[in-house]
Amino acid sequence: MPVVTPTFDLNTVPWRRVVDPSITRFTVDFEYSLLGYDFDSGRLDMLLRYAKGGHCRPHRHVATTVTMVLEGEQFLEEVLPDGTARKIHRKAGDYALAPADALPHDEWGGPDGGTVLLSMTARDGLLFEYFDENMRNGWTLSIRDYVDAWENDTVYGTAPAKTAAE
Repeated sequence: MPVVTPTFDLNTVPWRRVVDPSITRFTVDFEYSLLGYDFDSGRLDMLLRYAKGGHCRPHRHVATTVTMVLEGEQFLEEVLPDGTARKIHRKAGDYALAPADALPHDEWGGPDGGTVLLSMTARDGLLFEYFDENMRNGWTLSIRDYVDAWENDTVYGTAPAKTAAE
C-alpha cells in the first residue's frame, strides 16, 4: 500500500484546500490530506479538516467508510428516502462505520471546525458520489481520481463540464 504521508500529525501533513463557489446554499470550504491507498484492495485513507463554518460538497459515500473524529466536531444531515432529514453529531473521539451506498448528506465541522480520519474500502474503486447543491446531477470519484489529483497538485471532485447538448 503506497504511503503518501507517513504521519497524521495535523500540523505537518500537506493539506489541499477545496472551495466550491457553485454551491451557494452554504460555504464549501475544507482541506484534505491523503495518507495512503491501495488500488488492488480498493482502500484509501485520508484526513479531512473543516474550516470554521465550512462544509463539504453534498455527497454520499459509495465505499464502506470508517470515520474517526480527531478534533473538533462533525455534523451531518442525511437525506432519507422519504425526503426528510436525519441529523448526526459527532465529537472528538467518536467512531462510525458506514456501509457502502450511504445516504446523501451535507457534512460540516463545529463552531471551531473539525478534523476526521476517513478510511474507505471500495471493491470497484469508487469512493463518493457528489451532487450539486440540490442533491441532483451526481458524478462519482474513484481512488484513481483522488491519487491522480494529489500527484498532479490539483483538487479532486469538480463537476464534469456540461456539453452543449446538456
